[in-house]
Amino acid sequence: MNRAYWRWSVGAQLYRLPIAMGPLAFTSVAAVVTGSYRLGGVMVAVLVGAEIVGAVPCGRLLDRIGVPRGLVLLLLAAGTAMAALVVAAGAESHGLLVALVVVPGLVVGGLSGGFRTLLGSVVPDDRLPRAVAIDSMLFEGVLIAGPLLVAALNPAGALVPLAAMAAAYFAAALAVPRVVAPAPPRAAKLPVRNALPWLACLFALGHLLATVEVAPLPLVQRLGADPALAAVVIVVLSGASITGSAVFAWRRPPAGRRQAALALAGFVAGGSVLAADLGWAGLLTGAALVGGGTGPLLTIASVRLQRLLPEGRRAEGFSAAFVVQATGFGLGSLSVGVLPLSLAPTLGVVSSACACAMLALLNSS
Repeated sequence: MNRAYWRWSVGAQLYRLPIAMGPLAFTSVAAVVTGSYRLGGVMVAVLVGAEIVGAVPCGRLLDRIGVPRGLVLLLLAAGTAMAALVVAAGAESHGLLVALVVVPGLVVGGLSGGFRTLLGSVVPDDRLPRAVAIDSMLFEGVLIAGPLLVAALNPAGALVPLAAMAAAYFAAALAVPRVVAPAPPRAAKLPVRNALPWLACLFALGHLLATVEVAPLPLVQRLGADPALAAVVIVVLSGASITGSAVFAWRRPPAGRRQAALALAGFVAGGSVLAADLGWAGLLTGAALVGGGTGPLLTIASVRLQRLLPEGRRAEGFSAAFVVQATGFGLGSLSVGVLPLSLAPTLGVVSSACACAMLALLNSS
């Protein structure tokens, strides 16, 4: 990988760090401000809702004004909003806390699409699958590091993690690669039909992944185990995801339908084992199968979308893909909350099987 890629990667991981820190940071500051964690839950829900609403409009904006310039503007807006959030928390303004969360939420989906679009400008096409796989590994590391960083900073004060989140956005703005390229003409429409199977893959990924990431505590309690062992499930899931991405980056197989179908088959097997309640062996095997397919499937879908999306609408297209994956994750989280524990992963299995069928239909058409 070249220097431009690593600069891009620094910016990408820095903008993701506040996302990973957010849930614990918001609940911690809510507990200090109100004496309850409830406001923190509301802030997280508002943040996620704003991400979904703002992703595509922000992606369109980036396509129109230029991705590097647009990313800097969005990152500065997010950092400023987070800095204002620190002030509002210090003033114990409950309503303002919720309102200010909307701004970083609105831009996060656009940041995802913008950084992914920019990756195509800093990495040659033949190295793109490896670059995405490496990025997937690093992203898993950020997801693990975010809550740990909040826990490390909390003793200095509940506002310190929020200040660190603001600083991460500002630092990411400085790291955006200055890629200069003529703006391509805006395409008439997005290739929705050809993109549907790959969007279905992202939906299934988010859907099934949520049933593991959101439910480690009830999964281990179902086995009569100590709730503290819920962390083991996340460690296995994340470790398998990092390993799967590393193997994909090392072997560099073609980013094709067959490889995507294999990852989805792993999802189906993993989700089925989780739903069957086969003890610790089944729980850890299921988590490993889901995690092992996450990185490769995300890489393949991302590369295939890169080849489908017209240059003038890539930020919009990748932002839409972010919305699809986030929607899957949200529905998976909801299923954990309202359905029997064995049924939630079963729905994720159905999503994965449907995505696999759509890949097969696209291949035969």
